[in-house]
Amino acid sequence: MPKQTRRIAIGVAVLAGAVTLAACGSDKKDATDSPSTAGGSDNKPVASSVNWPAPSDASAQVKAAGLPMLGQEGQVLHIHSHLDVFVNGKAVTVPAEIGIDVTKQQISPLHTHDTSGVVHIESPVQADFTLGQFMTEWNVPIGNDVLGTFKTGGGKELHVYVNGKEQTGDPAKIKLGAHDEIAVIYGAPADKVQVPSTYSWPEGL
Repeated sequence: MPKQTRRIAIGVAVLAGAVTLAACGSDKKDATDSPSTAGGSDNKPVASSVNWPAPSDASAQVKAAGLPMLGQEGQVLHIHSHLDVFVNGKAVTVPAEIGIDVTKQQISPLHTHDTSGVVHIESPVQADFTLGQFMTEWNVPIGNDVLGTFKTGGGKELHVYVNGKEQTGDPAKIKLGAHDEIAVIYGAPADKVQVPSTYSWPEGL
């Protein structure tokens, strides 16, 4: 893919409160259009009443995650992961523009462009990036017993999967790999969620 199509246009155009970014590839798909079940099923998840928007101060959250803000997307490491989040059996939207500071016209090497759940890892240096860093940028804490404002106990559990395989240990330390499908599922065992193991990647991502 030509480099110029992958660079963020730092002359950001703000139209009706939305940011148009010249980003790598084209993953402009609404969250309801993204396959969210194993095997790339077209079944659409029921939207959750949980709303965790992108933080108003992206730069502060990126700093809290221990990451830098850049003038453009990095090109040394350029991969993508996909994140699904379910709370009490329902899908939670991963917001657009996590890790993007429109006012300062800067961008984290770890960010989203839309609500598809695609997480862009575009860094000027080779490095490992983690689920915990991304969730910090989102201002939705994750740990062994916490997801955002929710805690485990009283019949509620937290499970995290990578490519359909359940992970053990601290979920914040899970590394984001190329084309990984990550599913974060909080709720009671009776909340039936078909764990997604793959994501139908658009061409160019």
